[in-house]
Amino acid sequence: MFGELVTVEGALDLLDGALQKAWGIDRPWEEIPLLQGLGRVAARDLISPIDLPGFARSTVDGYAVRARDTYGASESLPAPLRLVGEVAMGRMAAKPLGPGEAQRIATGGMLPPNADGVVMLEYALELGDGFVEIMRGISPGENRLQADEDLSLGDVIIPRGWTLAPADLGALAGVGFLKVPVIKEPLVGILSTGDEIVPPEALPSPGQVRDINAYALAGEVLAKGGQIHLGGIVPDDYHRLQEQVARLAGECRMVLISGGSSVGARDHTRRVMDELGQVLVHGIAIRPGKPTIIGLAGDCLLLGLPGHPVSAQVVFQILGGRALDLWFQRRPRGPGAVLAARFGRNLAAAQGREDYVRVRIVHREGEFWAEPILAQSGSINSLVQAHGLVRIPLEKEGLRQGEPVKVHLFAGEVARWEI
Repeated sequence: MFGELVTVEGALDLLDGALQKAWGIDRPWEEIPLLQGLGRVAARDLISPIDLPGFARSTVDGYAVRARDTYGASESLPAPLRLVGEVAMGRMAAKPLGPGEAQRIATGGMLPPNADGVVMLEYALELGDGFVEIMRGISPGENRLQADEDLSLGDVIIPRGWTLAPADLGALAGVGFLKVPVIKEPLVGILSTGDEIVPPEALPSPGQVRDINAYALAGEVLAKGGQIHLGGIVPDDYHRLQEQVARLAGECRMVLISGGSSVGARDHTRRVMDELGQVLVHGIAIRPGKPTIIGLAGDCLLLGLPGHPVSAQVVFQILGGRALDLWFQRRPRGPGAVLAARFGRNLAAAQGREDYVRVRIVHREGEFWAEPILAQSGSINSLVQAHGLVRIPLEKEGLRQGEPVKVHLFAGEVARWEI
């Protein structure tokens, strides 16, 4: 029906190569206020224009000293230093520190000239006669930050392709960024096809179902940083589908078409893609999601997804998510949202296909276990219950109970389960 199925790895290679040609190297970008930058992707390396903190400062409450004046000090033999004032917060010290002198200082205070360390408050005792006794010696540099210890002028704070997190906004504010350059969010068109599909607000007649895929796919796109353009529901009519896909392909960087990707008499997606551009793949050795189509119309990626909700969402996570990462030229900040677990039961894999198994995470006997959710690909509730996917490679016959696996967590589950 589909000819020779392409492996998942082969499909990803074809996708990567096609999009590199279609989208090129440069991405459109925009400059936005810093507080709007959370979750956006940096369009270039963001360089520190200053040293941070910019001055030597204390990391504790205590007394600024010259370290050499405290050598050998102990509780039994304290070192008496003359107390010559206090460093006001947010200001320079009134005068340099001389030999045998100390100045009070709070955490974050600017060290006076000649001071090279700070004695913590609990290791000092003021005598009330203008002296303070130091009961523990310190080394040069102890309890202080250098002027460039946090960041140096010219350091890369945020590399290009980094998705901005809350701490990044703080770091950028700390060196004076008021705006941040970010890659523009691509517009992704979403179409649902089928005579049996009705909008969520409609009451389905017998044989009809509400449009699940458009909303599930919209959530996936938004979670990956794209913007959505809902193209509505198209019946099983070639001319209407061709018209809608052509319109969206002219406006969007990616169009998702759920349903109609198989080879039946009512399945028109392949024909539409052939007419509008080029079909790269029709049929992938994957379960669920075999009848997936990958195509291009100019610089717009066309993905023909299966109509079953689980299949559509799993395929988008593998292919659509990869495409959005390529658009943003996203640089991963860590190993990814993967949780190590043990598989919950013996399970045979699909022969000749790469299997993606929906699993629910449970914590048992001090370990994470991935319990497979065995349901048909039309069961949207199985995705609601699932926390992630376990991949069974093409060459593997299945998984055994207790076997170590990697769970690829869904976006909403990362904070809950990633340890």
